[in-house]
Amino acid sequence: MSVVRDKAEPLAIVFEDDGLVPNNILPFLVYQGAVKLDPKRPEETIENLFEANGWGGTWRNGVYDYLHYHATVHEVLGVARGSARVRFGGDHGQELDIKAGDVAILPAGTGHQCIQASDDFCVIGAYPPGAKMEITRATPENHAKALKTIPQVALPPADPVTGKDGALIRLWR
Repeated sequence: MSVVRDKAEPLAIVFEDDGLVPNNILPFLVYQGAVKLDPKRPEETIENLFEANGWGGTWRNGVYDYLHYHATVHEVLGVARGSARVRFGGDHGQELDIKAGDVAILPAGTGHQCIQASDDFCVIGAYPPGAKMEITRATPENHAKALKTIPQVALPPADPVTGKDGALIRLWR
């Protein structure tokens, strides 16, 4: 039995480079309510889904409350418990409410920052194979470096939610 809701399609948003946060020409994707969570083991539901689709290095935590991005890797965030308001795309981006069962896929360079979260908020993060995650703060110097590294980040072999034929493959190629 699949843990992904039938016909799950993400919302796609392209954030502009704001001079401090480079963002990416690839769209940020958010699947709303896409994952049917096991109420007893929601974290494992998301971890297993991501790993089945080739995304690893999973971790459990929240989203940092300061603006940051990853210039060397794409990242997926799956909400296992609770809810949060997260600003994606940097200070000039967009605030979205995310809740248990939602999944956000951030192309390398996409700014993100938790604005507010429920006490039980838990997110599962993961990365495509072969990539190394580094946390980058929004500064002019980091922006200049990121503009060189982001285009070198390899495209993932599969969508972390819907696999090799998923929306990420269509929208990022």
